[in-house]
Amino acid sequence: MFRSFCTLLLILLTKISFSQFNDSTKYYINFASSGSINKTQDGSSYLLNNGFQFQVRKEVIESNFYSNWIYGKQNQKLSNNDFSTTLDFNIYNRKAPNLYYWGLANYNTSYSLKINNQLLTGAGLAYNIINKNNQKLNVSDGILFDRSDIMLADSTQEIYSTWRNSFRLSFKFVINEIFTLQSTSFIQNSLDKKDDYIIKSNNGLIIKLTNWLSFETKYTFNKISRTKRENQLFSYGLKLEKYF
Repeated sequence: MFRSFCTLLLILLTKISFSQFNDSTKYYINFASSGSINKTQDGSSYLLNNGFQFQVRKEVIESNFYSNWIYGKQNQKLSNNDFSTTLDFNIYNRKAPNLYYWGLANYNTSYSLKINNQLLTGAGLAYNIINKNNQKLNVSDGILFDRSDIMLADSTQEIYSTWRNSFRLSFKFVINEIFTLQSTSFIQNSLDKKDDYIIKSNNGLIIKLTNWLSFETKYTFNKISRTKRENQLFSYGLKLEKYF
């Protein structure tokens, strides 16, 4: 029983990745699954975090599809049932390789953030401040249209639309080909109300153990000012990689 339990935890904490872009590779697929179980005399809790990514790049166009689902309970009560999926694209310019256009469509529903349904669509510009093999620093800005169905702090339902400015800062630094520090953070302010904003931040530290095995930790923070809700998630696990 104990061995079966440990095997299950190892599967939940293992991340499997395939492919990396090079001269011949045009596709990238990634599946990640992690989880935690805690049980004491005072109660129990568990959390599952599953993510999927598919990426295609051809010449000057890159397309990405992301999906993530977090489900958890604490003392038999639902704490998380959060789903997010995004389809985006980048269009590059050979004459200005560090400047490119982006567009996206993003759908969210989140129990922890009190979002019944949310659809974000928009476009903008991005610029690579640093664009080296082991060092990348990128900023982007654009306009999003937000159509949301949310629950306010007083438990009343609100359906509304607004235009948002979306600013993103991301970086990735590789040290001695062993340690990788990466982060992507957004702040999305409503153009109608100053007190209406969304903050998202995804941060990770990866330690390369072998050519195919790494140890990864992740910290995620989300805040929705309109619902006065926020969540934080810290996860860790093993990452298996294969390139072809």
